[in-house]
Amino acid sequence: MMHINRKDFLKQTLAFAAFLAAIPALASSSSKRNKTILLRSSWQVENIGDIAHTPGVLALIEKYLPHVDVRLWPMDVGAGVEEMLMARFPGLKILKSEKEQQKAIAESDFFLHGSGPSLVGRKEMLRWKKETGKPYGIYGITFPGNYGFQAQDKNYNPLDLELINHASFAYFRDSVSLEFAKQIGAKCPVMGFCPDGAFAVDVRNDKAADLFLKEHALETGKFVCAIPQLRFSPWWELPSKDPTVNQEKHAWNEKMKEHDNLPIRNAIIEVVRQTDLKVLLVPENETQIRIGKEMLYDPLPEDIKPRVVWRDKYWLTDEAVSTYARSAGLFGLEMHSPIMCIAMGVPAIVCRFTEQTSKGFMWRDIGLGEWLFDMDTKSDVDRIVPAVLEMMKNPKAAKAKAMSALSRVIRYQKDTMKVLGGFLDHPSMKK
Repeated sequence: MMHINRKDFLKQTLAFAAFLAAIPALASSSSKRNKTILLRSSWQVENIGDIAHTPGVLALIEKYLPHVDVRLWPMDVGAGVEEMLMARFPGLKILKSEKEQQKAIAESDFFLHGSGPSLVGRKEMLRWKKETGKPYGIYGITFPGNYGFQAQDKNYNPLDLELINHASFAYFRDSVSLEFAKQIGAKCPVMGFCPDGAFAVDVRNDKAADLFLKEHALETGKFVCAIPQLRFSPWWELPSKDPTVNQEKHAWNEKMKEHDNLPIRNAIIEVVRQTDLKVLLVPENETQIRIGKEMLYDPLPEDIKPRVVWRDKYWLTDEAVSTYARSAGLFGLEMHSPIMCIAMGVPAIVCRFTEQTSKGFMWRDIGLGEWLFDMDTKSDVDRIVPAVLEMMKNPKAAKAKAMSALSRVIRYQKDTMKVLGGFLDHPSMKK
């Protein structure tokens, strides 16, 4: 497996910076308007991780490129997500109509594909490329991002490779994706690793979080969060999705659900028995409310249940972030809730399986390989409960490990935002 070498990354970045320096820069004071980024992001609202990509990238642009305007081209910002985004970024322009989108395409200087499970916005990126010829970049995706029984076959859309090759930069959120892109001949001039944009998420809803915690007698630092999952999220259960059941995926879910969730349930039991912590069962996507009750809460021994709280309602990213910030840590079968935790220096364990694509390997890439477990490797499964207990019983060491990973993430964020800023500041780089 390829491992991220930051020295190599910096060599590439510094070489690029030197190249930019040789180009006569336009003084920012001579510009009549701020440069504008057209951000394609916000893939769905039924998953707090997909929601988190957008405020994360917006926060990075705000921090490192404060004089740049952003227009968001979303797939979905319903269910309260738009209000959440506007509360945090009041100057943000969210494009809602074809007329607004066309105007933004004409007026924006750079198209940025936000973090995601794959090149989700390829259609819009291709439109930008054909209609404008202006530069575009890819910021933190998994590639090719196959979700299925043949996820390891690495089948990819040839259009994706074409778009990557013509991008100003292409950053992948895990080293496996980066290596695969290289293997199939990706030749983007600036290509490397970039942590998922959700690592920068800072939306908060402390009021809602505190109210929920008070109602369930959960004290700050005295509870740990746990997340269930099936091999394939059963989206057909949600009214907002296609109700057609994928019978093959459903059958595989049923076969593997006890195998996958049992170690999480056992960890919950041992945390309750061996520490003074409570456990809060939370959903990362809307289907996991039911899954959490069926697979984690209901089968618990009766003496354990009084110190376990099952959250029976879905939430948005801001309340989740505020809740995770008050927790002692998190473990489970998901990716983005752990990302949100590490963003705040809160310890988090990731348990992955092939059907989730290669995104989980970013845990190794940021120095948290000891907190990454493969559910299809028996030795890994056997180590989950001891690892959770170690994390909970030694909070200072766990906190230090989380902070070390966060420091590494921040260095990559700073470096990659510098590259984006370089393309914005030097119009002669336009393709």
